[in-house]
Amino acid sequence: MTTDQTISLLTGLAIMVLLARLLGALARRLGQPAVIGEVLAGIALGPTLLHGAISDALFPAATRPLLSALAAIGVIIFMFLVGLEWDASLIQGSGAIAPSVSFGSILLPFGLGAVLALYLMDDHGTGNKTAFMLFMGIAMSITAFPVLARILADRGMTRTPLGAVALACASIDDVLAWSLLAAVVALNDAAGPDQWRILLAVPYVLGMLFVLRPALRRMADRHVSLRLTPTVFACIFAGLLLSAAATEWLGLHYIFGAFLFGVVLPRSGTQRLRGEVHDRLGQMSGTLLLPVFFLVAGLQVNLSGLDARGLGDLGLILLAAVSGKFIGAFAAARLNRMPVRQSAALATLMNTRGLTELIVLNVGLQLGFIQQELYSLMVVMAVVTTAMAGPLLTWILGRPTGNDPTDPDADGAKDATDTAEAANASERVAGRHPK
Repeated sequence: MTTDQTISLLTGLAIMVLLARLLGALARRLGQPAVIGEVLAGIALGPTLLHGAISDALFPAATRPLLSALAAIGVIIFMFLVGLEWDASLIQGSGAIAPSVSFGSILLPFGLGAVLALYLMDDHGTGNKTAFMLFMGIAMSITAFPVLARILADRGMTRTPLGAVALACASIDDVLAWSLLAAVVALNDAAGPDQWRILLAVPYVLGMLFVLRPALRRMADRHVSLRLTPTVFACIFAGLLLSAAATEWLGLHYIFGAFLFGVVLPRSGTQRLRGEVHDRLGQMSGTLLLPVFFLVAGLQVNLSGLDARGLGDLGLILLAAVSGKFIGAFAAARLNRMPVRQSAALATLMNTRGLTELIVLNVGLQLGFIQQELYSLMVVMAVVTTAMAGPLLTWILGRPTGNDPTDPDADGAKDATDTAEAANASERVAGRHPK
């Protein structure tokens, strides 16, 4: 790069970091997750305003590959941290409520998204009709675990029966959604010249779960006072990057390798070590790398040419996304005899999409599952469904008081009380994930 390009890049990054922090703080003051303001910061610097004059001035074309590289590292770290805090104990003790609500909140929006894709095919479709339909179904099915955990923490509901069930549902939803996306990515890549690599994905995952994870657990058991020294930190970071590179080479996306490496790190006896890793990586990622990701995502959003037909498509996307998640989760909760008000609150929480949705949408855009115009509309859907969760919860449950209105003795809620202790892990997620 030339001197002028270097100065432009550094100045632009500084502006993006400060703008994301400012709008994120403003969003929090308005009772919204910080991710809402940070996404809007990325969109504000993109082509939506002033036809891209701001982004062209701050980030010339020569610097954008560097932005994409920084954004990729930010996503890798974020997915690792999500995997690091994913805890199967959140699911234990929830009875049939969490699995059934999770399946309901995925199957119905998935089906509606696939049906909607048939309508959108003429204007927004890609060459691969099957991949387009499957991806639209997955994009409608996403729930953002970190955003949900943040909302519960802000309302003092983390340790309540309703909060515990919501966290269990979101954790199951995470795994199901990422698995479905991995399958679609694998099917799309299967037609390429190196399709044989995808056959190695299953042994790779099994090796990570049943070979590497036990080995790391034995190592942790032998070093009960393991601290995050520079050497340990370097080994963890190198393992993260190698796992991400491995799944990218296999024909999956690098996000899956990052998430999987976070999952396989041992839980018992390593709470302090994991907390230090989370803090050290989380601060750099949340301050610089994720704002860069929001910028890169915002550069792909162009709403300046949105017309009446586009607004109609956006309305249908919002209808399918919101109703699919809400009705699917609400019906499953009611079938498990959860009270009406708590079922509605749980269904509302499952509609949060946040940064997780943006990552999925960027994967779809990179791999050609969707086009830029539809991507822009889907980003708006992600922002709207995330922003509406807080006000809807207040309308359903009242102002946050720190007490869950769910009666722990009510039918369907008793099982949920067993997961309240498991919600300790979610407090770490909420505290370290401002998204």
